[in-house]
Amino acid sequence: MTDPLASSLAATLRSARLDRELSVSALAERSGVSRAMIGKVERGEAQPTAVLLGRLSGALGLTLSELVARAEQDGHRLVRGPAQPVWTDPETGYRRRAVSPNPGGPLDLVEVELPEGAQVAYPPDAYRFIRQQIWMLEGRLRFREGDVEHELAAGDCLELGSPVPCAFVNPTRRPCRYLVAVAKRAG
Repeated sequence: MTDPLASSLAATLRSARLDRELSVSALAERSGVSRAMIGKVERGEAQPTAVLLGRLSGALGLTLSELVARAEQDGHRLVRGPAQPVWTDPETGYRRRAVSPNPGGPLDLVEVELPEGAQVAYPPDAYRFIRQQIWMLEGRLRFREGDVEHELAAGDCLELGSPVPCAFVNPTRRPCRYLVAVAKRAG
């Protein structure tokens, strides 16, 4: 694996699993991801997709933002644009930039670019311990929240409801960009 962020991500996943005293089997059971795939990701033999990272981060009690940013965390309060960690889903081209300096604080900001025609889906477990708002910066986004579809355009802001299966869909022929504000749920 030649991508430094991907290598750091592999180590971060393994460290988060071990910190929680979870075996690979226990994480597989919690996340619905096979033991073999978890092993490949932790060894850096496979680059995880956004969906896979969403399942693993949810099972570990982390936000996806927190997981990606931990791979590049330096503990500073200011992080310049060029130094903000960027991760790209190898399957869809979905690109997420961790804007917040320190992940896991009271608020994480993530800028996302979703390529034309792309779709990224997450299970409810990825949302069970967080609250999110999506603020559209450019383009159009179809956000599926369980059985409800929200059509979002530039300037629109949506607060997500209770944890249900969700999907981010770009139905257009142009990339869309949006900001996701993530806060941990109380309690």
